[in-house]
Amino acid sequence: MSFATAPLGALAAIFAIAGALILICGLRMTGLADRIADRTGLGEALVGGVLLGAATSLSGTIVSFTSALDGRASLAFSNAVGGIAAQTAFLAVADLLYRRANLEHAAAELANVLQGVVLMLLLALPILARTGPEVSVWGIHPMSIILFLIYLGSLRLVRDAREVPMWVPVETRETRRDSPEEPETGGQETRALLLRFAALMLVMGVSGWLVAGVAGAAIDRFALRASLVGALLTAVVTSLPELVTTLAAVRRGALQLAVGGIIGGNTFDVLFLTVSDLGYREGSLYHAIGADDLFWLAVGLVMTAVLTLGLLMRQREGPAGIGLESAALLGIYGGAVGLQALL
Repeated sequence: MSFATAPLGALAAIFAIAGALILICGLRMTGLADRIADRTGLGEALVGGVLLGAATSLSGTIVSFTSALDGRASLAFSNAVGGIAAQTAFLAVADLLYRRANLEHAAAELANVLQGVVLMLLLALPILARTGPEVSVWGIHPMSIILFLIYLGSLRLVRDAREVPMWVPVETRETRRDSPEEPETGGQETRALLLRFAALMLVMGVSGWLVAGVAGAAIDRFALRASLVGALLTAVVTSLPELVTTLAAVRRGALQLAVGGIIGGNTFDVLFLTVSDLGYREGSLYHAIGADDLFWLAVGLVMTAVLTLGLLMRQREGPAGIGLESAALLGIYGGAVGLQALL
């Protein structure tokens, strides 16, 4: 049975099961990532931004790549950038949960600030590609390669900043230090944690393929706008791990892991565009998208700028019990969703 000919009830069931698997795997990954950070000594911000961020983004990667292979450029692109906007809004939801202080204040960490700046750069480059000449080498736009190289360079930048920081946040009574709860080890127990983590990633990858198939069938069957399905359906469903991992990390007191997981996951999500451009064989992915897709890219860029400003300003607490940046993030995302729904 193919997705195109499957009954509507079967498609809904597949979508619900895949979404549930993504949610469950993401929840279990949080505890594993926290323990891996402690046992390897890499720290919550780095593990959250790289390992957890990439792992929880796997299902979204599969959605974008599969959609691009099917020639659905708008779905592939909007799934990537729509997920960035949704996940940034999730961090504001986590700020509501953490009642002791503004989350961005308590989770002060240079690695997260650096990744926020890198993310803004990565989000600006697709706009440059879209407004520039339509060129491709073996079907790949040069900007896709540049995105990948900048991402790799940013990993080394974050690692070096952690080892030899040139900027240190001011300590306050609300600042939460990244203190390992388990001793560093390099033996069999750490390998077992990594294997369990890899198994969960495999399940998430298969679930992402199912979500992409159902979304494509829904677009064709009901003549839906691909950008709307990508930004508000597949992006939100595949971003559920970021929501549960962020909330779980905050409840565990792993604040750097929570913030780092969102920003690092968003940084990794930009690579969806590189993967999608590889899968899209009809030319440059950046020149196959429309204004709606660029709209969600701009929303993600604005929200990232607001979040990074919040990490730098470190407001202790806003008038509503959360930081002003969190209130702004919820307002921007809600306004964007409302505008797209009206259109």
